[in-house]
Amino acid sequence: MQLEYVAEWFRFANTDLLISEHLRSMHPVPLEAICYHCQQSAEKFLKGYMVYNGTDVPPKIHDLIILKVECEKHDNRFNEISQACNILTRYGVQPRYPDEIEVTENDMEKALEYARQICDFKPIKELREIIEQNDDPDFTKVTLSEAASIEAGLGEIARGDFINHDDIKWE
Repeated sequence: MQLEYVAEWFRFANTDLLISEHLRSMHPVPLEAICYHCQQSAEKFLKGYMVYNGTDVPPKIHDLIILKVECEKHDNRFNEISQACNILTRYGVQPRYPDEIEVTENDMEKALEYARQICDFKPIKELREIIEQNDDPDFTKVTLSEAASIEAGLGEIARGDFINHDDIKWE
């Protein structure tokens, strides 16, 4: 078990949750994108938990129910998030394509609620605390400059501006 690798999963999960929260301020509100990032946040928290418990490489799937069942092998409390996993799973692939799923504002609010529930779920929260105690506490947090970059990129995407990948400065 490599705590740094777990921390990476959790940092990505936190970023997806931050993105979903930020997208709520856009007009029009991109309901599908918010639900997608909520699902991605939950998926990455579950996969990070699996890594902590000995999974070298988590399965490349988006089904949160299957991931939750794997986590239950280590802690039966994961049964408590069954409903959240069931609802969020549908947003892993379908909202990324037109005409696949209709998402309402109520669906979006529930997705945000469920994503926060998984982030704050006791076994996940306990693991986040372990990471913060044993690592640089800023490692799992998104910095203000990262948040500004995310915000700028999302603004361009929301306006329909597409990024020219040749202009990106890769570090």
